[in-house]
Amino acid sequence: MSSEQTPTTTASDDTGPRPRRLTHAAALAALEGLALVAGGVWLLVLGLAGEPDDRGQAVTGGVTLIALALLPLLAARGLFTRRSWSRGPAVITQIMALPVAYNMLRSDGVAIPAGIVLAVVAVTALVLLVNPETTRALGIRGPGNAGK
Repeated sequence: MSSEQTPTTTASDDTGPRPRRLTHAAALAALEGLALVAGGVWLLVLGLAGEPDDRGQAVTGGVTLIALALLPLLAARGLFTRRSWSRGPAVITQIMALPVAYNMLRSDGVAIPAGIVLAVVAVTALVLLVNPETTRALGIRGPGNAGK
């Protein structure tokens, strides 16, 4: 064994300030995660204290939403700390949000404005996440540029 220590490197370029696009993408992912937590808690409270149509379904839905909130919250934390792995979960979250927004837009009443907001947030976050400035800040290299 060598007594030399190998320096630990991160995949991102931590020099300089974090780009605003990366900060905004992280904030949108965090906002989505917090919205999922709020919806999950609301369903749990409704299921446990209220008079839902099906108590088991309300509790299961609440727990599911809270569990699903972990993906965008972890991605947001990774984006804030410039971890290259975080872009994948953040993009997946936005792609999963688009069909939900579409179904909300096709429904009646209050779900339509919520669907519009969700669609705008998801598309905006996707644009921010694939932006070259964000990609560079996370240290992600394109195909064929691994050695550069």
